[in-house]
Amino acid sequence: MVDTTQRGLAAAEPGRVAAQRPAGTGSLRLLARRRSTTAVLFATPLILVVLGLIVYPGFFSIYLSMLNKAQTKFIWFSNYTFLFTRQTFWMVVEQSVIFAVTAVFFKALIGIITAHLVNNLPDKGQRKWRGMLLVPWVIPLSLSTLGWWWMFDPTYSAFNWLFAKLGGPHIAWLSDPYWARFCTVLVNVWYGSPFFLIMYLAALKSVPGELYEAAAIDGASAWQKLIHVTLPMMRNIISITVLFSLIVTFANYDIVRVLTAGGPRDMTHVFATWAFLNGIQQGDIPLGSAISLFMFPILGISAIFILRGVRRRGRTV
Repeated sequence: MVDTTQRGLAAAEPGRVAAQRPAGTGSLRLLARRRSTTAVLFATPLILVVLGLIVYPGFFSIYLSMLNKAQTKFIWFSNYTFLFTRQTFWMVVEQSVIFAVTAVFFKALIGIITAHLVNNLPDKGQRKWRGMLLVPWVIPLSLSTLGWWWMFDPTYSAFNWLFAKLGGPHIAWLSDPYWARFCTVLVNVWYGSPFFLIMYLAALKSVPGELYEAAAIDGASAWQKLIHVTLPMMRNIISITVLFSLIVTFANYDIVRVLTAGGPRDMTHVFATWAFLNGIQQGDIPLGSAISLFMFPILGISAIFILRGVRRRGRTV
């Protein structure tokens, strides 16, 4: 009899506790348990920052690009059609693509070579070399570019002084258009290579050692291990790093501005410096906005192709 009574009380207890809970508590707990809701709550501050600092300025730039120089009336796509008729615009497009693609290629090449060299060092040596090789990336870009400008400047050129000692020619580093292009790419490669080094070194550390052991048992050479083991395992990291660097390099402003200011004869201008020249220095903000917006489709198409390859490889794995 006692057991029956206790069972009845125990069965009635959950109902009593539920009755004592405030209304809506269960629904709140269910809401909190949903992973999607929790993720949205945590991501809300970042979403607000993106909306305030990226989305709103982006749409405002589109709005500005459709105004006249005085910003008093809409002229719709007249700024864009005007740019299409200017030879300087197409030269800026060519220079921007050459600058970004060449710099990213050499940064990736130097990064993967140095990452392999550092990865094969003992642990103590790795720490020292990682610290030293990160120095170009740690120094503020405008400050390091000023140092390069001093080495290239015809009055104080350290390179020309060295060439003169060796009996070499005197080179107009920043006065000749093609040498000036070379200088901007060189400085960008010097500054950005450590980023590739760190990313590729982290990717190399994540490659399982068993794969190299299996390849060695099969008689694979060092080159075959690189082609058939290392690079396939690093493809996603390589793609993401190249995409990120391509975006940053395409929008680069500091190096070209400090070294050449777009000269000589506008042949080193990239989108960012030419947009600044037209929009800020010459006071045509709508035209400067139109110039800067031309980076978006080029980078968008690149991102689509690169991320599609990453997604396809992720599904395969």
